[in-house]
Amino acid sequence: MIEPVKVGDRLIGPGQPVYTVAEIGINHNGDVGIACRLIDAAADAGFDAVKFQKRTPELCVPPDQRHLERDTPWGRMTYLDYRHRIELGTEQFSVIAAHCRARKIAWFASCWDEPSVDFIEQFDPPCHKLASASITNEGLVGRVVATGRPIILSTGMSSPEEIRAAVELCRDRPLVLTHATSAYPCPPEETNLRMIQTLEGDFACPVGYSGHEIGLQITLAAVALGACCIERHVTLDRAMWGSDHAASVEPQGMARLIRDIRIIERAMGDGVKRVYASELASKAKLRAKNACIANPASPN
Repeated sequence: MIEPVKVGDRLIGPGQPVYTVAEIGINHNGDVGIACRLIDAAADAGFDAVKFQKRTPELCVPPDQRHLERDTPWGRMTYLDYRHRIELGTEQFSVIAAHCRARKIAWFASCWDEPSVDFIEQFDPPCHKLASASITNEGLVGRVVATGRPIILSTGMSSPEEIRAAVELCRDRPLVLTHATSAYPCPPEETNLRMIQTLEGDFACPVGYSGHEIGLQITLAAVALGACCIERHVTLDRAMWGSDHAASVEPQGMARLIRDIRIIERAMGDGVKRVYASELASKAKLRAKNACIANPASPN
């Protein structure tokens, strides 16, 4: 029996409504106005939560990359300066927290370093997310565990042994795993959705799906296969500048995704065969007709 995990006022697990997360990540491009528009789009579509990313650039940018220059919408700058340019601070996240409260949508973040965990903690998040790239970072995993909050752990780019080691580090905390393939965008043949069931069998905890593919079909298939939590990157426009926009879902697609997830939930049923009231008229008409064809009256 897999026990559900409580995140905020919601339960995540088998038999519960799918917990839907709109991954804003860094698709705000360092603009809190864009972040709030994405929150609005997610709330309007019916997502349960939005998620951001938080980094300390000096810790997350390797020394040999810090002074590499790149073209950006704000001019040519070093990679370290670019990372600072798109990072949101206390003032911006305070605006985000207030906007999420007003829109009645939860929010949390993937923290990529230990100081970022401390930073996000000031906003009392309902859980912490550990990104696929972070699950071998024992110091970061330990810092997240020490917060005492539920953890959502993505498993992209990870071997079974790495996943098992990270789960062991999180053993004292409520845990949701999400199957993922860390390719952006991810080709359909590499999504390997049956891993949802494999992870559930191996770790006996709720398992979701974090998708990086183009389109909605694969995410909807994940729901049909039992994913209890769905995360997709979202954007205002897939043509916007930035590394994550191309594999993200635009507002119209966000609304279709949530609509179709809720339809699939209703369609899955409980696996118990029954005759529905809606079938009775057809049964009375068609079974009688078939009986006449199968057993024609004897000629006089």
